[in-house]
Amino acid sequence: MFDDENTIFRVVLNHEGQYSIWPKSRDLPSGWTADGTEGLKQVCLDHIEKVWTDMRPLSLRRAMDQ
Repeated sequence: MFDDENTIFRVVLNHEGQYSIWPKSRDLPSGWTADGTEGLKQVCLDHIEKVWTDMRPLSLRRAMDQ
C-alpha cells in the first residue's frame, strides 16, 4: 500500500507537530489528525517539505523558548 504509486495519502500531524503520510483509505492512527492535504505520495511529501521547517518536537521547541 505505501509503495503503490496510485495510493492516495493524507498528510497527518501529531500533538508534537510532527508530520507523516497515511493512506486515505485507512483510519487515522491514534493521536494523529489530518492537516487537509491529500494526494499521491509525492504531492504529500512535497507539502510536508514546505510546511515542516523545524523538525524538533513541539515540546522541545517550547522548552528551548523558555
